[in-house]
Amino acid sequence: MKVLLLKDPKDKDSGPDPYIKELGSYSLEATLIPVLSFEFTSLDSLFEKLSHPECYGGLVFTSPRALEAIKICLKEKSKKEAWSKSLKQMWNIKPTYVVGKATASLVEEIGLIPQGEKAGNAEKLAEYICSREKPNSSVLLFPCGALKREVLPTVLREKGIPLESLTVYQTTQHPDLQESLSSYFSQQGIPASVAFFSPSGVKFCLQHIQKLSGDLINQVKVSSLKNGGIQEAGNLRWANKIERLLHPLQTLILSLVCVYFSEEIPSL
Repeated sequence: MKVLLLKDPKDKDSGPDPYIKELGSYSLEATLIPVLSFEFTSLDSLFEKLSHPECYGGLVFTSPRALEAIKICLKEKSKKEAWSKSLKQMWNIKPTYVVGKATASLVEEIGLIPQGEKAGNAEKLAEYICSREKPNSSVLLFPCGALKREVLPTVLREKGIPLESLTVYQTTQHPDLQESLSSYFSQQGIPASVAFFSPSGVKFCLQHIQKLSGDLINQVKVSSLKNGGIQEAGNLRWANKIERLLHPLQTLILSLVCVYFSEEIPSL
């Protein structure tokens, strides 16, 4: 059974992509197509704020891209030295709140200690932060993307926990997306299942997939690993086609295996 995963492949230096590996073990033929491209912005402003940890009560990261922005800053020799000599240690006495293992791993790569990575999404992380921070405490610095959801800022604001957002990247459509999708459908045919990994992925891909699938679109199982993907599908009047996967890799595998054997997907 062919499966189309609309996400970037894992870095080649860190081994095979876990989705390709695991799905392959179930005889599911998965293909990755990159959907998103990122443009980093305000990097000077970002490092200026990172240079004054005394002004903040901690850091908040909900996306690996925000950490990539910091890593770009640290490529400059003088900034890397300043970070290594003092800034890293000063930030490490403050909490660094994160969503997910991928973001937590990048936090560790720059020498900080992540907290809250098991929260799984911004809503849960907001609850975690509220359980640890007091109202009117020092402001938390939140490097983020231009398309960030407002759930976390709204919850913290309602609880009186100050948050300073700084947009450090813009999300755009991958320049090769349409060509890659057309090539896949012409060479591989219509996949049995398509999995989205972000709201932007739904926005950029869904209509192309509808067009390429034609009258057979209703035979394609469509899943999203983010609540935002469900909402974006609703905006495109496709909410009834999208199934929310709660535990990304494990549930995706279960979902696809059940489709393969024409079984009902158990609730998790």
